Amino acid sequence: MGLKASSSLLCLAILLGVSSLVSAVNITRALEKYPEFSTMTELFAKTELTPIINKRQTITVLALSNDAIGSISGRPEEELKNILMNHVVLDYYDELKLKALKDKTTLLTTLYQSTGLGQQQNGFLNCSKTNGKIFFGSAVKGAPLTAEYITTVFRNPYNLSVVQISMPIVAPGLGAPVKVPPPPPMTSPPAPSPKKSGATPAPGPAEEEDYADAPPGAAPETAPAPAPSEDGSPAPAPENAGKKKMAAADEAEPPSSASNTGLSFGAVLVLGFVASFAGL
Repeated sequence: MGLKASSSLLCLAILLGVSSLVSAVNITRALEKYPEFSTMTELFAKTELTPIINKRQTITVLALSNDAIGSISGRPEEELKNILMNHVVLDYYDELKLKALKDKTTLLTTLYQSTGLGQQQNGFLNCSKTNGKIFFGSAVKGAPLTAEYITTVFRNPYNLSVVQISMPIVAPGLGAPVKVPPPPPMTSPPAPSPKKSGATPAPGPAEEEDYADAPPGAAPETAPAPAPSEDGSPAPAPENAGKKKMAAADEAEPPSSASNTGLSFGAVLVLGFVASFAGL
């Protein structure tokens, strides 16, 4: 009976050991598959926060990408450590739990608050949901909520969750605040295409040459002007040419019947004069 009891206790101890290994928090392993968070992993190790975080049973890490964490990575080590501790929440939050929040502010306790160094609530964070978006910020009165939730990177339910936020959270009293990055520039809409003109056809090549040779504002000539006459007199205008041709045609017409009668009477007088002269 005593042997069976000992065996049962041994099996129970093994099971508890295995379960603790499975559910243990290991922030390094959680982030090693995501190179975009490698800088944060290095800073956790540099500030000796990695073993402190891994001792916790339930935490949520507000992770910053390599680009986002660059604004605080060069700060003094002690200041950097306090800021990073404010990015470790002592509770479990993943995408489902965050999106289930109502449109009100939720107070979150951070690892910095557990050190006993917090003042005026700078060891707490506010989490607020507004118009479907989730924002984080320091719980100090008047501090802005500027770090926006982006996505859940890693989740081991109720033990470890890693959620990405847009920018670092620097609580008052822990260092100089980080400026909010400007929004991306808005792209202007494309210009409307020009309307097609179907009223007047485009001139042909010959007409284009005439327009190119003509002075500005002058219309192209439709026909060349007539050359000047040999005696130097100006050439007649095109509109009078038809009238002068009609006058020349009138002059070329045959004589009338009255002029023929005058010519016959003169011939008779001449013949009579010759006849009288011959009789003498």
